[in-house]
Amino acid sequence: MKVAVKCESPLLQKSLELFLSKYLSPLKSSDIVISDQKLDIDKKTIYISDSKDADLIKPFSKSQLILVLERFTKNDKERKNILSLVDDLEAQDEGHLSKGELDFKFLEDRIEKLTKEYQENLIKTIRAFYEK
Repeated sequence: MKVAVKCESPLLQKSLELFLSKYLSPLKSSDIVISDQKLDIDKKTIYISDSKDADLIKPFSKSQLILVLERFTKNDKERKNILSLVDDLEAQDEGHLSKGELDFKFLEDRIEKLTKEYQENLIKTIRAFYEK
């Protein structure tokens, strides 16, 4: 995923660049553009504002930003996992879960996955430290 950031607010610009440092690319080669202004371009654009029509409402957290990016990503494995998770939950509960409950289940699973990744990275770091 390649992301370009084009914001009028220097603070927002720098914050997004820090959050997304490993995904940043120039505007011409990006898949997604994040902006605090409405842009008329031929790329997927995530609009950040404090208005209700925004894709991401200010203030926001890094995790909220990542979730919005995942929603806008079309080729990502995570997107396929989300769709299969929703299908599995609907099949298990025969459609008794509301959309909010499905979103919450996705969020729970995402938190569990991130926690496991964090734990694995922490263990690798500790092992590397003590192996010196």
